[in-house]
Amino acid sequence: MLDALTQRLSSVVKTLRGHARLTEDNIQEALREVRLALLDADAGLPVVKDFVARVKEKALGQEVVGSLTPGQALIGVVHSELVALMGGTNAALDFATQPPAVFLLAGLQGAGKTTSAGKLARLLTKTTKKKILLVSTDVYRPAAIEQLATLAKNLEVDLFPSDTSQKPVAIAEAALDWARKHYYDVLIVDTAGRLAIDEAMMAEVKAIHAGVKPIETLFVVDSMQGQDAVNVARAFAEALPLTGIVLTKLDGDARGGAALSVRQVTGKPIKFVGVSEKMDGFEAFHPERMASRILGMGDILSLVEEAHAKVDRVEAEKLAEKFKKGKDFDLDDFKSQLQQMKKMGGMASLMDKLPAQLTQMASQSPELGEKALARTEGIINSMTPQERRKPEILKASRKRRIAAGAGVQVQEVNQLLNKFEQMQKMMKMMRGGNLGKMMRNIKGRLPGMR
Repeated sequence: MLDALTQRLSSVVKTLRGHARLTEDNIQEALREVRLALLDADAGLPVVKDFVARVKEKALGQEVVGSLTPGQALIGVVHSELVALMGGTNAALDFATQPPAVFLLAGLQGAGKTTSAGKLARLLTKTTKKKILLVSTDVYRPAAIEQLATLAKNLEVDLFPSDTSQKPVAIAEAALDWARKHYYDVLIVDTAGRLAIDEAMMAEVKAIHAGVKPIETLFVVDSMQGQDAVNVARAFAEALPLTGIVLTKLDGDARGGAALSVRQVTGKPIKFVGVSEKMDGFEAFHPERMASRILGMGDILSLVEEAHAKVDRVEAEKLAEKFKKGKDFDLDDFKSQLQQMKKMGGMASLMDKLPAQLTQMASQSPELGEKALARTEGIINSMTPQERRKPEILKASRKRRIAAGAGVQVQEVNQLLNKFEQMQKMMKMMRGGNLGKMMRNIKGRLPGMR
């Protein structure tokens, strides 16, 4: 996510080494890099010019205090201005209305409205425990109605039925009436899109809006559209009283300029971002956290929240209890840790939220890749329960059988066992209360740490 922008902005720090303070001369080249980075990321020219002017005004003459370098001081200014550009603070959904609260999703065909409707329903069900009703008014594409029905079934969320013979406004109004009579907290309305903006689509979505009077009108836009996303956003903002934006497919957009421009152009906050194709790949948008990600600082807060939400606490407690009883960490425990990582979106999701330095270190370890993790799990699955509990019994003949069962070379089985032994030693040190010693050992192995 936003990789190209992160790499370009990270280089800004290097241009200011050796200076005692920020001056017009020494930040000129750095600001040029900032401007080029934003333009390459597909941020709009007016947005970029305004942004660079504000950064320059706030950075000039700023003293470099304490242990900060001029590059770090400038990045601090860039960070605060990025936060301001993207809205300052998280904008939560508004539920302050007589139930049901109606959330209307609008946008072009292919932007991800239907998937976002399902993801939003899932998020609200898990985090607010509200009673949700979904409805599709896209009578032009039977596949869209079927897609939402499938999502609703898989997510165990209620769906108000609709079909292609009905009028979109009538569907929306009937769904609202049903939601009121059956005490739903939220009605999420998925609307039809087109491949491009046209009068008929805008007239229809305006009529649906007038019919159900939503408290939230969310514009769903594909971040990979770049500048086109900004132009479409402007058109929808002029046609509808938008309350927020859902930015989809951000995981596939290495540039990220739309995230910086859409809010500025519409004046409306980005409320959610789609960060993977999975149904849990949907996050509340936090400008400060996103600015930190863009600048390679990572997003540890989101990582902690994700861990709280997705890590199996029962499994974690079982492992802790096992250690208390003095039992060793075995290959079943190792496999369990791999599965916990998968629940958090896998290595790609974790690395996206880590600071750039840690990400670079992790990316240099091929055993941490997604495919490698799957192969590791396959090797462990090829072992018998006894072999997983007692890895010391794994001699040459057993290793050959395991390799054949997993479809790998014996060398990979040996590599896995070596990694497992290292982790087993680390776990023993933790159990023995030698955490300080363990940290010193790790520190000595990491590049650049003494």
